[in-house]
Amino acid sequence: MAKDSDSSSMVRLNIGGKKFYTTIDTLTRREPESMLAAMFSGRHTVCQDSEGYIFVDRDGKHFRHILNWLRDGAVPTLTESEFLELLREAEYYQLLGLIERIHAVINKRKEDNELDTELTRIDIIKCIQSEKVRFRGLNLSGLDLSKLDLSLVDFSYACLRNVFFSRANLQSAKFRVDACLIDCSFCGADLRSAHLQTADLTNANLEGANLEGANLKGAKLRNANLKGANLQRAYLRHVNLRDTHLEGAKLDGANLLGAIR
Repeated sequence: MAKDSDSSSMVRLNIGGKKFYTTIDTLTRREPESMLAAMFSGRHTVCQDSEGYIFVDRDGKHFRHILNWLRDGAVPTLTESEFLELLREAEYYQLLGLIERIHAVINKRKEDNELDTELTRIDIIKCIQSEKVRFRGLNLSGLDLSKLDLSLVDFSYACLRNVFFSRANLQSAKFRVDACLIDCSFCGADLRSAHLQTADLTNANLEGANLEGANLKGAKLRNANLKGANLQRAYLRHVNLRDTHLEGAKLDGANLLGAIR
């Protein structure tokens, strides 16, 4: 195939016996540093067979996905093993953008699979019978954990949105820094000495909760309900209490340095 500067020129490709039609523009525009872009840049001569096809000695199974990526930036929905096959082809053709996207999809699936570990209230009860309990990285969102003894439990990196902790014993429980506790109910819960620094407690119901000595440094309490809560000796530095319902809350001895009231 002679040098050709017309980017709209049709190209016939034979990829391991599978035949494809495309254009030079498709092969060169999205991934200009790729092997395919180099082949059809006009700087090289490529050989055609008697029917005008350019043969590439690769498995053609996933080449349609490669063309769709080059045309539209589309990444297909595949199984993990198929993604690994496509990744191998993308690496061969030096399609750096596609390689990056495939890795992103694979990593996202791994994260989702870790979070999709569904536990029931009964599972939690069985777990807390052991001496040291950790729910690190598990998806507990929406669970009813009311009235359970969860003292000293490590909830680091668990998904806890909208969990029902009412009247639970959460003494010294560990919530990771920046824990998402949005819409959780801690009504009447025992949170003495709990680790809640920089936690997001937006819209949380903490009415009547015992937060004596709890560490709430930098916690987000927007629209949180702390009516009748015990915050004596709680650490509330750099907390915005302006949009928080504090009617009847006990703040004796609380560290409010830098708090916005």
